[in-house]
Amino acid sequence: MNIGQVLASRAALLGEKVGFIHNEKQITFAEMNMRANSFSQFLQQEGFKAGDKIALLCKNNEHVIAAFFGAAKLGIVTVMLNYRLQAAELQYIVEHSDAKLLIHDEVFKEVTSQLGVTAIGTDELQKLYMITAQEPLYVTADHEPILIMYTSGTTGKPKGALLSHINLQAASIGLSHTIDWWEQDRFLMVAPFFHIGGFAPLITNIHVGATMILMEDFHPVDAWKAIQIHQITTMMTVPAMLSFMLQTYPVVKSDVSSLRNISCGASVVPASLILGFRQLGVPIQQVYGVTEFTGGVSFWKETQNKEKFTSMGKPVMQCGIRIVDIETKEPVSTGTIGEIVLSGPQVFVGYYKNIEGYNQTVRNGELFTGDVGYFDEDGFLYVVDRLKDMIISGGENIYSAELELTLAQHEAVLEVAVVGVPNERWGEVPRAYVVVKENHSVTEDDIIGFCKERLASYKCVKEVSFIEQLPRNAVGKILKNHLKVANPV
Repeated sequence: MNIGQVLASRAALLGEKVGFIHNEKQITFAEMNMRANSFSQFLQQEGFKAGDKIALLCKNNEHVIAAFFGAAKLGIVTVMLNYRLQAAELQYIVEHSDAKLLIHDEVFKEVTSQLGVTAIGTDELQKLYMITAQEPLYVTADHEPILIMYTSGTTGKPKGALLSHINLQAASIGLSHTIDWWEQDRFLMVAPFFHIGGFAPLITNIHVGATMILMEDFHPVDAWKAIQIHQITTMMTVPAMLSFMLQTYPVVKSDVSSLRNISCGASVVPASLILGFRQLGVPIQQVYGVTEFTGGVSFWKETQNKEKFTSMGKPVMQCGIRIVDIETKEPVSTGTIGEIVLSGPQVFVGYYKNIEGYNQTVRNGELFTGDVGYFDEDGFLYVVDRLKDMIISGGENIYSAELELTLAQHEAVLEVAVVGVPNERWGEVPRAYVVVKENHSVTEDDIIGFCKERLASYKCVKEVSFIEQLPRNAVGKILKNHLKVANPV
């Protein structure tokens, strides 16, 4: 199975349907497949072979889709670049990945010129699309790698996760067979393609035949307007996007009657956002995802159990989950916290140039996530922390995510992150970094007292720092390593 077949098959089945809308442009599935074939022909003429790498430095536009599928049909591996990175960070990825060609949007021309790799602007691709090409003979298939997604690099250098043809197909099956995802959907693509939370939905939308409305830059007002204009039915977001949208809705007041649900992931979705959108009549579907699992691991949706919105729901189709003891790696009983271990056809096939790292992460075909969680008696998954974020204070395990969920319920708290900081007596203690809502005031004693009213005293935060905003990476994940080295504000 070559992932290029997904686009070719969709073009054969629904060729005249508009599959992609970008600004004023509408592109049918047949037209997109022809563009991909034209790009395949160009790569062949330039001497590219299976296993070679190309890099894409593009926002959410049609060129990403044509280039990826055109390359995939020939077994040429695509490296997705995060356009929010600095030149030095991009330089590392381009060199590490051995990319021979870089496709870039014109807006990135200047930074591309600093990377020392042959580059083509997307404007030039328009000329290639005019050249008719036949469907190429597919090269590479199944478990051979076809995509490299570099991890966010919250600690150390980013690692290049190798995803295969089967990984991408299995991810799309897992998503579309777990939540309602239909041919009639109109999907607002605001999650960036350089993140697995954007790329997996791209494959899934083509798989099911849904129409994608491509949004290059997220702005909450523009998102609300697009929902009304394009009659959007669903979309994938991160919590920060939901927060901005909820804040701006009273001003925009778009018609949301077409919106069936919104998926949200990358970090825990605060209950206030889930309940806030519930008041608008828009269900939030919380997704727990891992790049090395090609995206979605589990979903919580209201139809499973409306009140279990602090859970990550149930595993996606074809996903196996075990919880094992953090130290011994032996299975634990229901309700016991341990490391989350995944299995299934979505498990990635390697880290580029890092066999040792892969062998530490994948053992006997199972992915050891480094995430800590448990199953309740009804089979709902709860993710309580990252192993590296777990705080050990006086010999007790304290889970930062539990503290964050508790403190987020305070009426004055807009956002909060908890990290462990060194302490002579206890080894380390929890410190909360709090962003306060506008027109609210709160003290350190208020926060600590609020925590002690709800949790065991040993778990509670011992220090509080108030900051204007939390440091985040390009996909909205909080950079806790930055907070761990920060001084109290």
